[in-house]
Amino acid sequence: MFDVIIIGAGVIGCSIARTLSKYNLNTLVLEKNSDVGDETSSANSAIVHSGYDPHPHTLKAKFNVLGNRLFPTLCKELDVEFEKIGSLTIASTIEEVEILNELKENGDANGVETRIIDRDELFKMEPFATKKAMKALYAADAGIVNPFELCVALMENAMDNGVKLSLNEEVIDIKKNNDYFKIKTNKTNYEAKVVVNAAGINSDFINNLVSSKKEKVLPRKGEYYVLDHFLEDYVSHTLFAVPSSKGKGILVTKTTHGNYLIGPSSEFSLDKDDKDTDKETLNNVIKEAYRLVDYIPLDKVIREFSGVRCFHESNDFVINQPVDGFINFLGIQSPGLASSPAIARECEQMISKLIPLEINKNYNPYRRKVIRMNKLSIEERNEIIKKDSRYGRIICRCEKISLGEVIDCIERNCGATTIKGVKKRCRPGFGKCQGGFCEPLVLEILSKELGKNPLEIRYANKDSYILKEETKVIK
Repeated sequence: MFDVIIIGAGVIGCSIARTLSKYNLNTLVLEKNSDVGDETSSANSAIVHSGYDPHPHTLKAKFNVLGNRLFPTLCKELDVEFEKIGSLTIASTIEEVEILNELKENGDANGVETRIIDRDELFKMEPFATKKAMKALYAADAGIVNPFELCVALMENAMDNGVKLSLNEEVIDIKKNNDYFKIKTNKTNYEAKVVVNAAGINSDFINNLVSSKKEKVLPRKGEYYVLDHFLEDYVSHTLFAVPSSKGKGILVTKTTHGNYLIGPSSEFSLDKDDKDTDKETLNNVIKEAYRLVDYIPLDKVIREFSGVRCFHESNDFVINQPVDGFINFLGIQSPGLASSPAIARECEQMISKLIPLEINKNYNPYRRKVIRMNKLSIEERNEIIKKDSRYGRIICRCEKISLGEVIDCIERNCGATTIKGVKKRCRPGFGKCQGGFCEPLVLEILSKELGKNPLEIRYANKDSYILKEETKVIK
C-alpha cells in the first residue's frame, strides 16, 4: 500500500514528488513514457513567466506569480540553469498599445511589477526589435530555465529523498475501494491512499476513470524553430507579441544554452500524439516573428519541433478533488512551467488534509552539483581532468560535452537510459549536427554503462530502436 501515487512525471508530477519527499511518505510516481518530462514539459518555450498576463483572480494568476518567486531558490537548490532576463511585449499599433495598458492593469492586480516603455528605450534594450514598434511592456521578473534539466533534477532529488519512480508504466484503470484506490497498469496492480492526477494531456482520461464528472482536455499544438548559438549580438530578453485568444502568441527568446527559440504556433489538434511539423505553419511562425524583430538569422536554424499543450474549456487550471483522496490537476497549460513549484505546494496542502504528514528528518533539498565543462574556464577544466580523465574526452563536438558528463547523467538517480535521455540531461545531440557525430558514441556508452546489448538501446520510447540487427562481426 502506497501513501501517494502520482500519475505523470512531467514538471507538475515531478514538482509534487519532490515536495512530498520532505515527508515520511511511501510515494510512487507512474510514467507511461521511458523518461520523465517527455511530453509538454520538454517541448515548450522554457519561459518562467512573470505573471502579468493571466486574468486576475484565476488559478493561473495565483500560481504563476507565486511560482515565479519560488524559481530562483528552487533552481539554486537543484543546480538547474535559470536566468532572470526579463520580457518585452511589443505593440506596433494603437490597438496593441491599448492592450499593453490592459496587461499592465492585469499585472498591477496580480502584484507583478511592470512598466510601459517608449520605442527609444526599447531599442536601447533590444536593437533588433522591429522598427514598427510603438511601445513595449517590460517585466523584469520573467526568466528562462532549462526545462529538460528541471524535470530530471526534481525527480532525482525526490528519489534521493525516498520517492520511487516506475517508467514505461501506463495506468489503464482505477477503482475506489472504501478508503483507498486500486490502480491497474499495463504491468501490475497497486493500492494507494491518495492518487494525484498529473497526467497532462491525458489527465482527462485519468479523471474519467474515477469521477462521475467527466472532463475533456483538448490538445493545442505549438510549432517552433531552434536557432544555433552564435557569437553575434541578438535578442537578450524574451520578446512577446501582444496576446490573442489563441494564447501568448509568437515569441523570440534566447535559451539558457545560448540558442534561440522562435514560436510557437497555436492550433487545436484532433490527435494528442500529433507532434508533426509542417511547412505552412512554420512559415507563418516566421511571418509572425517579424512583428517582433526586423532580422531573423534563418541560416542558423538547426531544428524544428512541436509540443502539445493541454487546454481545458475553462481556459484556466483545474485543481479539484472530485472523489475523496483523488486530486486533479487538469488543463495545466502555459504558464504551467512557471507555476509548477506553487502548484506542488498546493498539492502538499491538499494532501495534508487527507493523511498525516510527518517530516522526513533526512530530507536534503540540494541535488549533487552537475559538472558543465562548456561553462568552465580552461583552468577549471584542467583541474577536473586531472582528477578524472573521462572529462577530457569530448563526445559531442558541437556542444563540447565530455565522456565524464555523459556517464554522470546515466549513473545518477533518475539517470538516462536512452539516447534522448542523455540528450536532455547533458546536451549531446542538441548542436548543429543534431547527433550526426555523437549519437553512435552515446549509444556505445549507454550499452556499456547499462550492461545492455547495443541492439537494446532505444532513441526514446520502447519502439524507437536505432540498431535493428548486427551486420558485421569482427573476430
